[in-house]
Parts: sequence; C-alpha cells; structure tokens
Amino acid sequence: MEIDKAIQESNDQSLKTKYNSAIFVIQRTLSLYPIEEVAFSFNGGKDSTVLLHLLRAGYYLHQVDCGHVNGDLSNYVSRFPLRTIYFESPSVFPEINSFTYETASNYGVQLDILRQDFKSGLEVLLKNKPTRAIFLGVRVGDPTAAGQEIFSPSSPGWPAFMRVNPILDWSYRDVWAFLLTCKVQYCSLYDQGYTSIGSVNDTTPNALLCINDSVGGKEKFRPAYMLTDGRLERAGRARKLSLPNAISNDVKSRESNIITASIVGVGDEFLSGSVKDQLGPSLCRKLHSIGWTVSRIAVIQSDVDSVADEVKRQKSTSDMVFLYGGVGLLHSDVSIAGVAKAFGVCLAPNEEFKQHLTHLYGEKCTRDVNEMAQLPEGITELLQHKKLHVPLIMCLNVILLTATNDDELDEQWDFLTDCRHSNHLPLRKSFVSKYLTTCLSDIEVSQPLSKLSFEFPDIYIGCYRISRTGPLTITFEGKDEKMVEAAMEAVSKTLSSH
Repeated sequence: MEIDKAIQESNDQSLKTKYNSAIFVIQRTLSLYPIEEVAFSFNGGKDSTVLLHLLRAGYYLHQVDCGHVNGDLSNYVSRFPLRTIYFESPSVFPEINSFTYETASNYGVQLDILRQDFKSGLEVLLKNKPTRAIFLGVRVGDPTAAGQEIFSPSSPGWPAFMRVNPILDWSYRDVWAFLLTCKVQYCSLYDQGYTSIGSVNDTTPNALLCINDSVGGKEKFRPAYMLTDGRLERAGRARKLSLPNAISNDVKSRESNIITASIVGVGDEFLSGSVKDQLGPSLCRKLHSIGWTVSRIAVIQSDVDSVADEVKRQKSTSDMVFLYGGVGLLHSDVSIAGVAKAFGVCLAPNEEFKQHLTHLYGEKCTRDVNEMAQLPEGITELLQHKKLHVPLIMCLNVILLTATNDDELDEQWDFLTDCRHSNHLPLRKSFVSKYLTTCLSDIEVSQPLSKLSFEFPDIYIGCYRISRTGPLTITFEGKDEKMVEAAMEAVSKTLSSH
C-alpha cells in the first residue's frame, strides 16, 4: 500500500510517530464499530486530504491484521470503504469542488453529497443511515478543536455520534510533511498561497507568502508548504463583522453605515488614579477615524464578576466590544475569565495559543503553560500576524487587546485595519467635523442649540469650554458634509441675532 510504504521509507521520525498514532486510532475505531456505521467527513482541504489517505492505509492494515489480505503493501489498490460525507456549499471555491470530485473518482470514494448546513445535514443523514462514529480532520488550532479529544461524543443538541479525530495533535508542519512525503495530490489553491481555506467570502492567499512581481507589478505567492511558521496558518482567513441580533434591526433603522463600539478598560490602577488611562481615549480616536461611533467607555475593577457583568451588557448593545487591561499572566489578569463568564462558556486549553506562549516565553515561564493557555471554549478565534508577539483574542464580537501602551496599541490597530486582514474593523464613511466659537453665555445659547438639535437629528452638536471664562466652542459632527455645514450656518445665524 503506497501510503504506508512511503512513510516507512521516510527518515522523518516525527512524521512516523504521528502516522503510527493516527493509524492506531483508525484501527481502534474500526475494531469498535461496524464499518457500515462509520463515516468520514471530507471537505477537500489539506487536513481532510491527509485523513483520507490515512484512512486508506489504516483500513488496509486493519484488513491485514484480520487476515483478509496477504500483507503485500506494494501494489494494494481498493475502493475506499467508508461512507464519505461532502457538504457542498454555494460559497465553496470551485477548485475545492473540482478536487473533491476528482479525488472521489481516483480512489473509488462514494460521496454522500449534502447541501444543508453541517448540523441539519447530519440530522438527515443519520436518520436515513445510522452512523455511530464519524472521522473528522480536526487539528489543534482549529476553532472547533477547543475541548475536543481524539474520541469525543457529539455536543449536546447535535445528533448522537462519536467524533473521531486521528490528527488532532498534528501540526501544520506534520500535514505538509505527510502530503509531500506520500506525493499525493492536494487542492491546487495551496500552490497559490492559500494556507487555510474556508469560503470564497472569507479566504485570501496568505500575505506572508507574497512575492512581488517586479515585471508586471502583480502579487504572486509561494506554495503553502513554504510557510515556515505554522502558527500563522490562518493569517489569510478574515472574520467578517456580524451584528448581534439584539441590535441589528436598530442599526439598520438608523444610518446604514454606522457601527457602534464599546470600550472597557480593566484595572484597579486606573480607578485609584495611580495610572493614567491612555488607551481608552486613544482607542476612541482610532475608532472615530474609521467612521465608527463609540457609544460607551467604562473603566472597571480587576474582578471576574465586574468584567463579566460589563461585557455581558455591552456585547448585546454594541457591534463590537474592545477590552484592554487584565489580559496576561499575572494573578490580577482576569479579563479572559470574565469574558468566558459573560458568554456562559468554560475555559479550556487552546493548543494553538499554547504553542505561541511556549515559543514566546520558553523556559522563562514559571507557570503551567496549559493553565496560561486557557481561553473561552468554542467562541475563541486567534487573530495573528507576524508583527504581533502574541495573537489577539476574539470572542464573537469581543476583542481582547493585549496592549499596555500607545506603541503596542498602534501595532495591534495597524493589524486590525490592515486591508489584508479586512473585515475585522470594516471602514465606514468618515465623520465631518466643524466648529465655531462664541462669547455668549451658556444661558444665552442653551435654548437655540436645543431647538436646532431637533432640526438636525443626524448632526451631533456639542459644546465645551477650555476655561471657565474662556469662549464657548460649539462642535458639529456628522457624515453628511452639506448637513454639517447647514447646521453650523443655522447656529451661526441664530446666535448672531443675540
């Protein structure tokens, strides 16, 4: 059998160890369940391509152990025996579809093609074809890997089956070592710089593999297997901002290009006045510069319940919540636990985050890395870039910033707004700001400004004084320049009559 032969002849001892462990899991599964009640979920990606060939080898070796074949590994070819599920989606890359059907033809794979979402499709499939175990190509670092083990029962509310994850502990490097060693075909997108493939709506080539074409000025990309740091595998995957259900209708009823944000600073030092909060105001300015509206900024205690209560309030009333302070290794860093409590989920070790911490701190770390790497289970996405020492943590519509000063905030902001990592912070139409000054008293301007505020509901009209006896500055802000100018002209005309 060509897969087993290629691995056994390889000098890569690490790959051999991972291969043998995966084969053991496959053989164990085939011993526990009748093959008619076992399925394989294939999606055309690199991980499931690895698993396809592991299953081919594992099934053959299982047959050898059972005495059904003679053990000659060299020229073994057979129809793939496991029922294979393929979820076809309108947003899938055409190259993924083509590769999937071509692979099925080459290896005798009988596809059960489903066009519903994963959960609904499984419900229909398992009702018609009883299935007790499903092989999945889940690896550490995948968003769905949190809390899973090699054998993991399906989650509550899902159809009942055993999830089998033979390559759960494989790294990005292991995947490509296997594919290249075994010389098997994989989707052509990986040769075009794609390192992690989702839908056409959220996937781009990995910018870290970009090569500038000096002749045509066009971007070209090296193959995926040339990415040296596997922790940056998902750098080409963009997360689109989704509005929470509680506010989406309200947002649409207002100006469609407005996005609201809340800012939460965590730190007893801020509240005691021993440390001046610089990040909150700086973040306000940055959000304002991309056309976002900050609806609230709060500074709270370094306490799990305080964080949980504030995040719970803000995540349902703002499109995005930015949290800073209390994210780190100290005993007072409670933000991550507070976010988990706000969403009602547990903390679980995140293998991808663990790799980052181990790489960053190494032997200097005095705490258990598994404890340090605990993140909110099932809702966490790591936003990573080569310029960031540690990836940012995103839990649905909450972003946990690790910045402690303006320079670090600038680095993280540049990453979030980088066009290559689009849609984390989508740009909106910029605000137009104008102002005028007057020597009139507050009493003289209060009634006219109140009246004009009603006449220009889309324009924010504000006032402030630098000093108690100094002139009054009146500000006008909105996204329609003509309306801003009209409001300022109306105020100027009204006040000039006083």
